[in-house]
Amino acid sequence: MRKSVLIILLAFASQLVSAQYLQTNQDMEKKIEQIIEQLTLKEKVAMCHAQSKFSSPGVPRLGIPEIWMSDGPHGVRGEINWDNWGYAGWTNDSITAFPALTAMAASFNPELAHEYGFSVGEEARYRKKDILLGPGVNIYRTPLNGRNFEYMGEDPFLASTMVVPYIKGVQENGVSACVKHYALNNQEEWRGHIDVHVDDRALHEIYLPAFKAAVEEGGVWSLMGAYNKYNGQHTTTNKVLMNDILKGDWNFDGVVVSDWGSAHDTDESALNGLDIEMGSWTNGLTASKDFAYDDYYLANAFYEKLKSGEIDESVVNDKVRRILRLMFRTTMSENRPHGCMNNQEHHDVARKIAAEGIVLLKNDKNFFPIDPEKPMTIAVIGENATKSMTIGGGSSELKAQYEISPLEGIQKRFTKATILHSLGYTSGPSAYGKVISPTENQDSLRLAAIETAQKADIVLFVGGLNKNHHQDCEGGDRLSFDLPFNQDALLHDIVSANPNVGVILVSGNAVAMPWLKDIKGLLQAWYLGSDAGYALADVISGDVNPSGKLPFSFPVKLEDNAAHSFGELSYPGDSINQYYKEGILVGYRWFDTKKIKPLFPFGYGLSYTNFEYSDLKTNKTSYGKDETIEISFTLKNTGKLAGAEVAQLYVSDPKCSVMRPTKELKGFGKVSLQPGESQEVTLTVPVSSFAYYAEDGKDWVVEAGDFILQINSSSAQNELKQTIKVE
Repeated sequence: MRKSVLIILLAFASQLVSAQYLQTNQDMEKKIEQIIEQLTLKEKVAMCHAQSKFSSPGVPRLGIPEIWMSDGPHGVRGEINWDNWGYAGWTNDSITAFPALTAMAASFNPELAHEYGFSVGEEARYRKKDILLGPGVNIYRTPLNGRNFEYMGEDPFLASTMVVPYIKGVQENGVSACVKHYALNNQEEWRGHIDVHVDDRALHEIYLPAFKAAVEEGGVWSLMGAYNKYNGQHTTTNKVLMNDILKGDWNFDGVVVSDWGSAHDTDESALNGLDIEMGSWTNGLTASKDFAYDDYYLANAFYEKLKSGEIDESVVNDKVRRILRLMFRTTMSENRPHGCMNNQEHHDVARKIAAEGIVLLKNDKNFFPIDPEKPMTIAVIGENATKSMTIGGGSSELKAQYEISPLEGIQKRFTKATILHSLGYTSGPSAYGKVISPTENQDSLRLAAIETAQKADIVLFVGGLNKNHHQDCEGGDRLSFDLPFNQDALLHDIVSANPNVGVILVSGNAVAMPWLKDIKGLLQAWYLGSDAGYALADVISGDVNPSGKLPFSFPVKLEDNAAHSFGELSYPGDSINQYYKEGILVGYRWFDTKKIKPLFPFGYGLSYTNFEYSDLKTNKTSYGKDETIEISFTLKNTGKLAGAEVAQLYVSDPKCSVMRPTKELKGFGKVSLQPGESQEVTLTVPVSSFAYYAEDGKDWVVEAGDFILQINSSSAQNELKQTIKVE
């Protein structure tokens, strides 16, 4: 009886909250219409374009505030000048640098994604920002893409699952997340004009799901268009993407913001979904035209077309309605918190994300962890042991309050060891849009590194990529799959001098590893933010047991990657057109289906302990298409250390009327266990998620028949499986 009463009370409370929300929403919409009636046509148009590099105007006459934006899915960017790209020179805009989104994705921890979003949202709010320009959810298609480090990997389910809590966390602070770059912006080479040709299945199954989840599940308040074209029309003002899908099928009620310089035409900007135009007449990046804001496509030219009746005033009213709705959610919200910045809680979150995102890829004879209580000599070799990874990279560049380097983190944790350091190589200073060659004598650095290695008991090589141009950086793709600056040859020489070598790979991308068989241990470290060195030392010392899993596959050679296997017209294109010839077979879908063995598979990551899977069962064996499947199994920590494992649920459709990948990720769960502890784990998956996108009917289809459920520790390692039937 009590339980029935409780259920009734909970249902009533839920209905009450829903009614209050509906009333609040209706009140807001009523106020918006009242404001629109008071605005002049000039004032409406002014709200639709920038007034500075990172703001759009309000209406002072009516007390309507400006909208202020900032780059930074990984932290709030330093203040930029009003009318050029120089830094404003403020002394109070240093922030907490959070790990890059690849690290967050590698954690496979949605709860941590929420903490990340909430923390960076608090910092944006404290800095009086209304829109935080991120997160990015473009799919990892090629390891040469310069901005992969900003995104969440190759799998649409993983990206969708991680982006939703991030967005909710940001927006709890009265700051709009701005999911980007919509859509098909999967390379930096020729990004401003390359025309992407992709079939509808791949578009809907691979490249749109994370954006859809951001809108429908995350409730994101703003979205940024991309630079590239799709089927002959720029994506920022693309009728199909913006009107038909985003604002039509998904009922997006927020604001579409152009990427800086991604609008190209007044009619298309007005009629195809763009709401706020930013960065035009700046080439998106560097060049400027004095006081050119009235020359934007959604400025004077837009006003004249509205005034003449060529474009109906309802078009601008819709844009202003969306902008005002954004304002009521952010800068005009009555319940907006104050935010905070650089507090200990944010530092703790950044360090936790960094440590959970680090992936242990190789560990011969338990090279890691290294005992911090044991006296020894450790040689730390490599420029990335000391090079700042918060600066550079393009628009994700951060002005961090502090940045703990890997060398500093190791020195502070391994106090009983003698720590030697040698650069080994240098890459030159960071400069956006160009490469500045290093001035140091590289041969002298190489010889010094070899000499340092010979003196040590253990060598930790901290190398990889950095945030310089043509590496992990906006505005250009990598030129080679190999490590730059002769690191491969340097590693060969170091191993010859001292075979006891572990590599810490700092990068946002996969790289070639001709030296892999010769080293003892390998950690994939990403760009880890303010507490990078502390987080690395946590894992190296064993204070934290690594639990990260790869959010994208590492190919053995570049040609094994799907996009590259089809030649230049597939990547990077012919400078005009590009064809995604691999279709839906992106990442592990390609490797599995084509039976190509990757160097490291998607979802892979080792631990300092071991896990055992057993006792798989489902709540039924036959399901209808509208039902949800419950899959349970037992996970046991069979090792001697506490640790966390990411159990991954993949689904296979062995008989289908269309080509399907060998398997697809449809669920995962991260479970922490003490030594010897067992836990029953339950994952749920809706049968509707088994659907493929039927191009003929332009709809999602679940075919009846058998489906294979696999519980895996990576995309390549099956632990348990069971067949179920869909009626």
